[in-house]
Amino acid sequence: MAEVKVPELAESISEGTIAQWLKQPGEFVKKGDYIVELETDKVNVEIISDYEGVIAELKAEEGDTVRVGETIAVIGEQGTAQIDTGREAESVDEPEGKAPVTVTNNSQKESQREEASGVPAEAGPSASEKSEERVIASPAARKLAREKGISLSEVPAVDPLGRVRKQDVAAFDPAPKQAKTEPAKPAAVPAADGSKPVERIKMSRRRQTIANRLVEVQQTAAMLTTFNEVDMTNVMNLRKKWKDRFQKENDVRLGFMSFFTKAVVAALKKSPYLNAEIQGNELLLKKYYDIGVAVSTNDGLVVPVIRDADRKNFAELEGSLAELAEKARINKLTLGDLQGGTFTITNGGVFGSLMSTPILNGPQVGILGMHTIQTRPVAIDAERMENRPMMYIALSYDHRIVDGKEAVTFLKTVKQLIEDPESLLLGS
Repeated sequence: MAEVKVPELAESISEGTIAQWLKQPGEFVKKGDYIVELETDKVNVEIISDYEGVIAELKAEEGDTVRVGETIAVIGEQGTAQIDTGREAESVDEPEGKAPVTVTNNSQKESQREEASGVPAEAGPSASEKSEERVIASPAARKLAREKGISLSEVPAVDPLGRVRKQDVAAFDPAPKQAKTEPAKPAAVPAADGSKPVERIKMSRRRQTIANRLVEVQQTAAMLTTFNEVDMTNVMNLRKKWKDRFQKENDVRLGFMSFFTKAVVAALKKSPYLNAEIQGNELLLKKYYDIGVAVSTNDGLVVPVIRDADRKNFAELEGSLAELAEKARINKLTLGDLQGGTFTITNGGVFGSLMSTPILNGPQVGILGMHTIQTRPVAIDAERMENRPMMYIALSYDHRIVDGKEAVTFLKTVKQLIEDPESLLLGS
């Protein structure tokens, strides 16, 4: 037998949560097949098998926390499934041409001794419990069935091989037999005062990590936010003029984020302490510009990083942004996509936010918040007013190493470059 262990993930990650088993007991796997999806603090990682054979046992259920180096599955020899003798024998699907292995466990031995001697053995599991054990089901399905008070033998399996999966249990409606069985647990439980319904949902590992890191940043950094507003007229006109040609030539859409990324890099060169971090009693001034861009996903906010943003032109920036956004959407970001940013940009404007105070993405000491574009009356001079597309921008910074003068200078530089976007084009 071969043991499948949690591999080394990254220097800062020592454990993860079983998100989904991709293979089940009795299934044949080849070397290199994906067998489990592991949720870590940052990304989901699919673990492959280094062995060939039949899944004999899963040692962790979906939702369990496992550590690096821990055994999570056992693979038997090719064509056989070796099952622990302390458990009821299960029917195991075998590849064609291979005979299944029959396993005799302690319960069967007791039964044989009882028949031979006529003396009853100690009371064992009931017939219904034995039937339950003989059903081939994933650990997650068994766990959910226990929670809902459902017998696995009653759940119809969609799988052509007869395996009961978690989604089969979730879709099963035991209503007709509810009078004979223990009522299923309701989704809503009473509140503390017993009068208001609430629903208790376990936080995902990623959401827990986000919560912990945000609290940690607020407790360790002297965070302050300064604001300004940007007239988006010129950049919107420039984008409108060139967007069709840009997309035709580069096969990527021209958005606002590439303009802001360019402006941020130029502003960081003028205000270098915003591209730094604190390490002990030293400041680490970074001479490179890896810009993180916050992306919202169903599992929470992630910040993939555009490497060497100062060396990329508009088309390359937009291409990197599109690629990272798509990987985030389909949950295919790697640890390398998320590590090592020097500064972060977040755009709450896509959700309609007019103004906010973004929280630092530690150990970085600066984050720029973009917001929704809103048409507002603006004083052009002492006598004229015009309606202009305006955006509030916010810079949150760590006041331990960034002074107000440097922060305001940074934000004014971003404002000036966005309001004069041709200078960005010439500079790139």
